[in-house]
Amino acid sequence: MLGTVTPVPESAGSGVAVVIPVSVSVRDLRPRDLPACGWSGSATHVRQIERQLARAAAGEADYLAVCTPADLPVAIGGIDYRASAGAGTLWQLAVLPALQSCGLGTLLIRAAEQRIRDRGLRRAELAVEEDNPRARALYERLGYAAYGREPDAWDKEGPDGSIHRYETMCVLMRKAL
Repeated sequence: MLGTVTPVPESAGSGVAVVIPVSVSVRDLRPRDLPACGWSGSATHVRQIERQLARAAAGEADYLAVCTPADLPVAIGGIDYRASAGAGTLWQLAVLPALQSCGLGTLLIRAAEQRIRDRGLRRAELAVEEDNPRARALYERLGYAAYGREPDAWDKEGPDGSIHRYETMCVLMRKAL
């Protein structure tokens, strides 16, 4: 059981936060979920997720969804079992922006780590952009340690629908499971 925190307006006087309990579950992401995942990125990004679901069906990856009681994905992320020998590599982790800092990312990562252990692997890895300190702080809090850095690049869709190559530098992190 997770909760969302809603601040009480200043006009209410106390400034006390109210916690509203919300029950969520983790399951495999399904192709029929994709229309509800537009919050995670552009149409190009959602098509990339669709390709990764085909890899999941072939056993090369898993793609998880944290869902509300209405079965809507509010956090998603993949695990690639081919990227690094002896490890599951977490990638494309995203939480609905309005629900960030509510524990959904932690729940998603813990579920991914369990999937990795279930495959008999004892290490999880990931890469985080150097200019994303918030995500890096989450990974460090969950026990991931930096061990290197490397450039990465992918196609990104602009507001006008044009595709360009996005290049960035990532910190490589890993955790023994």
